[in-house]
Amino acid sequence: MQYSGLNDFLSRGAAFLARGPVALVFAEDDVEIDTTLRHHQQGGFTTVVAFMPAVFDLPPDLRDTVHRVDHDLSTQGAAETVVNAVIDAAPGVWLYYCFNAEYLFHPFCETRVIGEMLAFHAEERRDAMLCYVIDLYADDLKAHPNAVSLDKAFLDRSGYYALARADAANHGHPKERQLDFFGGLRWRYEEHVPQERRKIDRIALFRAKRGLRLRADHTFDYEEYNTYACPWHNNLTGAIVSFRTAKALKRNPGSTFDINSFHWHNSALFEWNSRQLLDLGLMEPGQWF
Repeated sequence: MQYSGLNDFLSRGAAFLARGPVALVFAEDDVEIDTTLRHHQQGGFTTVVAFMPAVFDLPPDLRDTVHRVDHDLSTQGAAETVVNAVIDAAPGVWLYYCFNAEYLFHPFCETRVIGEMLAFHAEERRDAMLCYVIDLYADDLKAHPNAVSLDKAFLDRSGYYALARADAANHGHPKERQLDFFGGLRWRYEEHVPQERRKIDRIALFRAKRGLRLRADHTFDYEEYNTYACPWHNNLTGAIVSFRTAKALKRNPGSTFDINSFHWHNSALFEWNSRQLLDLGLMEPGQWF
């Protein structure tokens, strides 16, 4: 189905938000929109909604299976505005959001769909899941000037770290069970990345509730949603493998001429499976899942 805008979708498409999990995909450009949508359909999302400029096109098979919403994403905070509007329209429903050329992986996703994973997560009394955004990049930027190659996608196998997240309301003391995570291209090329955009943690999977608000730094105004685990043991985390940073670094005139290759001695060919991400410690299977 196609909608003329956000309000049209919330009106005519409200019934499709009654049952989750629902994936919200934001197309900032026309790169790999179709593969992004198909990946999340195949992952088991009940409804996949694509927010994109009206000039972008979709293949015929996706027009029949994806809810396409014409929406301008060029304004600052456009994605947060949409997510927060959908939160209010779908209380109690599991939501997920990402951008085009980003692909969600969770532990054992080859044999367990997203609904099964979230059912287990909910049984552990968790209403949100931390995901790490893991940068992907093409090895040959001459052959792939936009830094995107699904066949030869590479990631960093090391160079990730975490820092305590200071609580400004509590004299700067660290927040409980919250950390700021860094690594990937945003760490290696930090001189080209604004400080507020260097983190790689994103609360991308969460259960909507009225009044909940997503903030610009990919955290929520309800602090428990921002924690990486419950007080008793480790919980599941996910990974979003993403070409978004690589695309931006090559598109930005201030950085593109400084980067001839993203490849370095800690690059590894991405195998497009959850086992590699688990082995590299880039997501957590929890205690029993």
